[in-house]
Amino acid sequence: MKRITLLGLAAITGSLVFWTANAKPVTYSLPDETAAFKPGPNLDVVQANCGGCHSADYLSTQPQGEKFKKDFWQAEVTKMIAVYGAPIADADAPKIVDYLTVTY
Repeated sequence: MKRITLLGLAAITGSLVFWTANAKPVTYSLPDETAAFKPGPNLDVVQANCGGCHSADYLSTQPQGEKFKKDFWQAEVTKMIAVYGAPIADADAPKIVDYLTVTY
């Protein structure tokens, strides 16, 4: 039984070495961005903090209207930091909220 196990292990190891030695990098092209953050106050802060995790399209999927203004966006930014671990500096969070409130 030991001999079969060792032979099987040797076969697996040999296969892995063969496939690893012959592996080629995968390349692909992403489509062009179809949306951009709308111009507004602190746009640079939003692009630097938000654009790394999601596209501007994400904002268009959020609820809209007068009741979804500053309190709504404050809660969203807080959630991004507290729940999703967004590395947003304390000084940038209010700037992002202001941008979202005014622009969306």
